[in-house]
Amino acid sequence: MGPVARLVHDKLSAGLSPTRLEIEDESARHAGHAGSRPGGESHFHVTVESAAFAGQSAVARQRRVHKLLSEELNGPIHALSLTLRAPGEAGR
Repeated sequence: MGPVARLVHDKLSAGLSPTRLEIEDESARHAGHAGSRPGGESHFHVTVESAAFAGQSAVARQRRVHKLLSEELNGPIHALSLTLRAPGEAGR
């Protein structure tokens, strides 16, 4: 896990106490595109399952994650796709 992915992991773990947290660096799929950097860590897909999302809309969940990762989204992260669920929810 690279330094940017580690920051994402640490911030989401602290802010959401997830029961599931997966971080996939998809940067290699975007090589040569806007925002890509040699060495990667610019494009991520993150899956989070957390009780903190219970009763929240998809937009509220995304806003919460974006707030936690605001520094990274204004810096090294060019693109972030999210799968956000509360425990027990099927694909959402």
